[in-house]
Formats: sequence, C-alpha cells, structure tokens
Amino acid sequence: MSRVYDAIEPTVIDDELLHECVYDQGPTGEAGSIVQREGIDFRDVSQLRLDFRNILKIDNIWMFTGLTKLQLDNNIIEKIEGLDTLVNLQWLDLSFNNIEEISGLDRLTKLEDLSLYHNRISKMENMESLVHLQVFSVGSNCLEDLRMLIYLRRFANLQTLNLSGNPFCQDPRYKRYVFAHLPQLRYLDFRLVTEDERTEAQKEYKDDIDLIKQAEAEEEKRASEEEATSKELARHKAAYVDGMFGLELFEGMYEEDQDASKLHQMPGVEAMLTSFREQFVVICNDLAEMGLKEKEKRQQECEDFSSCVEEAKRLNKEKGVQLVEQYLSYKKTALQGVHHIRDIGEQDEKIEECRAKLEQLKHELLLFEMQLVDQLEEVIKDFERSVTEMVSVFVEGVQQRMTQSRDLENAHHEKLTEIAMQLLERMVKGELEEELPDELRMLFVDKDTIANAINASHDVHVLAIDNKEDSILSRARRDLNFLVERVHREEVERNRSRTAEILHFIEHHGNEFDMLEESMHDARS
Repeated sequence: MSRVYDAIEPTVIDDELLHECVYDQGPTGEAGSIVQREGIDFRDVSQLRLDFRNILKIDNIWMFTGLTKLQLDNNIIEKIEGLDTLVNLQWLDLSFNNIEEISGLDRLTKLEDLSLYHNRISKMENMESLVHLQVFSVGSNCLEDLRMLIYLRRFANLQTLNLSGNPFCQDPRYKRYVFAHLPQLRYLDFRLVTEDERTEAQKEYKDDIDLIKQAEAEEEKRASEEEATSKELARHKAAYVDGMFGLELFEGMYEEDQDASKLHQMPGVEAMLTSFREQFVVICNDLAEMGLKEKEKRQQECEDFSSCVEEAKRLNKEKGVQLVEQYLSYKKTALQGVHHIRDIGEQDEKIEECRAKLEQLKHELLLFEMQLVDQLEEVIKDFERSVTEMVSVFVEGVQQRMTQSRDLENAHHEKLTEIAMQLLERMVKGELEEELPDELRMLFVDKDTIANAINASHDVHVLAIDNKEDSILSRARRDLNFLVERVHREEVERNRSRTAEILHFIEHHGNEFDMLEESMHDARS
C-alpha cells in the first residue's frame, strides 16, 4: 500500500515533536492551561500518539517510562527499536509501516495488545517475553507457511488474532489449521470461533497435535531442567562454591597442562590417576557442601538482623505516632474558638502554649530518634561481628580443604616422578618390555627433560588450585565489606530521612501558628 506522504522528508522524533504531541493530546481547558504553564514530566504521560508523522526511526522516547499506550501506526518505520525503557506498555500499534522483522520487544513484558498489521513481516519470532499477550494483529504481511503459527501456541492468554491478508490465507486449510493448533483463540480475523469449528478441526489434525504436544512436553521438561540447573548454579555462586562440585576443578587443572595426556600413558599411571581423581573430588565436594551450609547460616543471620531492625523501627514509629496524635488533639482543643477570644493577651498566650508544646514534641521525637540510632548502632555492631566471624569460619574451612587438595597433588606429583624415574632407568638399562607411544618416548630423552615436564604439569595444577582458592576468598571478603558498608549507609540515610521528616513536620505547624497570628493581627487592625 503506497502512502501519499512517502515522498515527504522523514520526521525525526525530537523534543519539539514530543512536546507538541504531549500538549496537543493532553488536557484542555483550565487543566490544559496549568499544564502549559507548569510543564509536564514525560514520565507521567500514559498515552502517546505519533501516528501519520512519516517517522522513519523510533528514537528519543526512552523517558516515557509511564506509557501504557503508544501509537506509531501509519509511518515509514523499518525496525522495531528504542522501546526498552517502556516497560509499562500494554498497547502498541505499529501497523502500516515497513517493518520486516519482529524484534526489539524483549522488555515489554506487560504488553497485552500488539498490532503489526500491514508491514513486511515473513516470520513469527522474538516474542517469547510477551507472556500477557491477548490481542495480536499481524494481517497483511508476508507470512507464507502455516506451520509458523505453531509458534503462537506459547501465548496462553492470546484470544484475538488477525491474520487476514497473508499469503497462507489462500490455503483452503487455513482456518481449520488455525482452529486446531491454537485452541485458546476466541476470535480469528474479527470473527468468533465456534466450538463446532474448533472440535472438527482438532479431529482433523489430531495426529499432528499429538506430536506437537509431545514435543512441547519434552521442551517444557528440558526448560524446567535448565531452570533448575540455573537456580542451582546461582545458589552455588552465592555460596562462592561454583565450580567445586564434581570434577570441574580437577578437569580445570588439566586444561592448560600440555604434557598431562603424554605422562598418563606411562605404565602404572592410570590406576594411580583414578585414585587421585576420586580423592580430589571428595575434598572438592566436601568444600562445596561446607560452603552451602555456611551460606545458609549467613543468610539466616541477615534475615534475623533485618527482622530485628524492622521491629525496632516499628516500635519507635508507634511511639512517635502516639506523641503526634496527642499533640494534634491538644492543639485542636487549645485553639478551638481562639478567634472569638477578645482578650489579646489571652490569644497570644494560647498560641505560645501551643508553640511550647510543639517545641516539646520536637524534642521528644528527636530524642526517640536518637534512642533508635543508639539501639540500631548496637544491633549493627553485633550483626557485623557475627557475619565477620561467620565469614572467617568459612575462609578457614576453604583454606583447610584447599591445603588438603594441594597435599594430594603434591603426593600425586611425587608418585608420578617416581614412576617416571624408574621407567627412565629401565629404558637406559634396556629392560623396558613395553612399547611406549612416540609422544611419550620423546619426553624420555634424558632425566632433565622428563623432570621438567612433570614439574611443569605439577605447577599448572597447583596454580589452578591457588587461583580457585583466591577467587573464593576474595569474593567472600568483598561481599562481606559490601554488606557491612550497605548496612551502615542505609542506617545513615534512614536517620537523615527521619530527622528531616520530623523537622519538616515541626516547621509546617510552626508556620501555621505564624499564619494564625498574622490573621488575628489583621483582624485587630
């Protein structure tokens, strides 16, 4: 479909255009005058129309984070982009553009209604994150293969679908295929899907649907397993023991060991290597299990600390609220009918009494806050002492087990050296009966060559153990420092915020007294 404005210079979405659209589409009358006078924050805009603007590129709308509805239809847009910050969007119209690929929608997880009608799309893709999609219009595009509609089965909430005008609509099986493969649909191409149509279609495609369901079940199982693995890995990372379960560290020691595969071909090494591997894995698993248990202890300590802090804050707030309510009750009674008191001195005395009560309230609220600060300071000190001790226990446990793994590697190295020297001696004496592989025989040129190869192998293994230990300990200490700093910082911020809140309350009521005195002074005049 050609548009009369295609020959016009493409429009750029800039501040001038956005302000124009926001004000034109905003409130009218007195409310509109206020908006024009005071301005408007783009973050507060919930709906925006940028249709029929000859826009080529979606740009510069990142600040509209509160948008729930966006119209970009009837433009010349070629690519879906620039929408990542519009995470609250529920309704998006990109119909009548030049879009060739569905993309750029990953962050729009709240989207319910999407129109891509009359574009150049040839494939269903990149919509996995639209879990709340209910209405989807992708008619008059370039969709040719009915099988790509299976992609839409993942959208359990999809009830309304428009596909009319695509090449596959010419297929006589089109509607029956859709009814059978998308059982969640209520409307197709603006027409209600009847139960009879759905039932007949599902009978016709029963075998296909059974195969699809089987494949979906297998995919769901695989995805579930991947999610469980991902969660377990995250759990291990949080405990700093990722890469410690099983053979991962052991195999990591040999990744950079160029001579290991050659040395393992020496007679008698295979059985020794098996024993070494089994003992090494036991130590690694023990370290990992210890790390997970220590993480649970630290997590529980953090939860107990948070509960203690929240309880202290709650009790302090209740005391403060009680004092404020008492003051407000007193003030209401004390100033009742003050305008009708004829004695000027008595009027002034009433207000001064209230001011004194307000000053007393200020003193008591600030005193409560100081008491809370002192209380939380002790709680934070105890928490810091406790988690520091817990991390120290974890560090000692890691160091102990890593020392065990190094001792095991040293023992393996000594045995490997002993086997190599005995083998070399047999070779020199001509007593070697086994035929050695050429790559291994090249290491047995002389004593220094084989010794250097074995020592280099050993150094690589020890370095891998050392690096893993350093990684675990540095992360644990870093996170401890971050946790302690965050707790102290949050308490300082809480105290500042509460103090400012108290002073603002006092100032507000003090200003009320000033206004009251001024009004009474005007009345006397």
